[in-house]
Amino acid sequence: MDIQTDHRYAINLNVRGIQPSATLRINELSNQLRLEGRDIIKLGLGQSPFPVPERVTEALRQHAHQKDYLPVKGLKVLREAISGYMNRSQRTRTSWEDVLIGPGSKELLFILQLAYYGDLLIPRPSWVSYAPQARIIGRSVHWLPTHAENNWQLTAEELDIFCRDDPTRPRILILNYPSNPTGCTYTDDQLLAIANVARKYGLILLSDEIYGEVHFEGQHKSIARYYPEGTIISTGLSKWAGAGGWRLGCFIFPQELRPLQDAMAIIASETYTATSAPIQHAAVTAFEGGEDIDEYLHQSRRILKVLGEYLHRRLEDMSIWSQRPQGGFYLFPDFCDYQDALAKRDIKTSPALCKALLEDTGIAILPASDFGFVPDKLSARLAFVDFDGTEAIALAASDFADRTLDDTFIDQACPRLKLAMDKLQQWLKSL
Repeated sequence: MDIQTDHRYAINLNVRGIQPSATLRINELSNQLRLEGRDIIKLGLGQSPFPVPERVTEALRQHAHQKDYLPVKGLKVLREAISGYMNRSQRTRTSWEDVLIGPGSKELLFILQLAYYGDLLIPRPSWVSYAPQARIIGRSVHWLPTHAENNWQLTAEELDIFCRDDPTRPRILILNYPSNPTGCTYTDDQLLAIANVARKYGLILLSDEIYGEVHFEGQHKSIARYYPEGTIISTGLSKWAGAGGWRLGCFIFPQELRPLQDAMAIIASETYTATSAPIQHAAVTAFEGGEDIDEYLHQSRRILKVLGEYLHRRLEDMSIWSQRPQGGFYLFPDFCDYQDALAKRDIKTSPALCKALLEDTGIAILPASDFGFVPDKLSARLAFVDFDGTEAIALAASDFADRTLDDTFIDQACPRLKLAMDKLQQWLKSL
């Protein structure tokens, strides 16, 4: 007798029921709707709208012939460039040996959790992939409470309250700032207080600083200054150099965590082997910097700051409340003032809100439930990235070189973001 096997039930239990990444899912849906003829304003995927700096792109062309496998931890000259970049920008004392290169910081986070047997602590709200990764690996996830009046930021007090009941338990705390999804960042005093608690309980602190270079004022500071022995800094090329699709990330470890870095390298050697050789060679140019890179960042920050302030103002005029962003390209608007009006249309959850908004207006945003909240919290993440970054930088550096960027600049360089606010306003009036 033949034995029939339903192979669906052989899938790892940790993976069953997990949906594809929310940000990638909304991007693919938006692209599909555009192919079907819909005018979709893509405010879902947080992909930098700016081009890769030309000198970095040229470096990739020049190294396209590089075909050899590189060392598992990364190309030495790139590790040296990243170490120098961190020492210049954050006054750290890292060496090239402290740097681990991977195919995106997302992959490095995954193998960190494989290598270190500890619980994952995540402030709520938080980026969409932190918790699913932990679930896939089988780690315990604990959401730490935050509050809107505190810009949805973790406080040292809340961290201490959570850790004190089991003070020696191995834990990884993820701190992401400027924040995805809120755009807010921490003050020096806040970082110092959190660092003191992390040291008290021996936490491994993963400081996700992928948006550090797009702090609007160029004043990002790493918590590694205050907790150097326990902090791993995560960064890459995707958000500040427009190179998301290049898939290059890096972790910078303290010497005290070298055994953990080595363990991650072992996992890397048995999985992805090494990051793409041409990409690593080209990335050296980005991290070594120069006047052209500085100018690129200056104009990027100017543009993102005026957009964040414009959208924040437009949303507040509609009685949609959010924190004023300080970096990155996100807002986390709260639609609670429209709760009754939305309920009359049977819209009672953030997924229902985003679904209706996409269907009715073509505006694609992500629900708060993707960032750690219960579904009935009527908030969403808005990524203000639907504009031509090449044209915007060119305009900011020419016609607006000696002028303050204002609504006129937005009309010229970012008309789809203005259109999104106009459509949202009309939709809310129709409720």
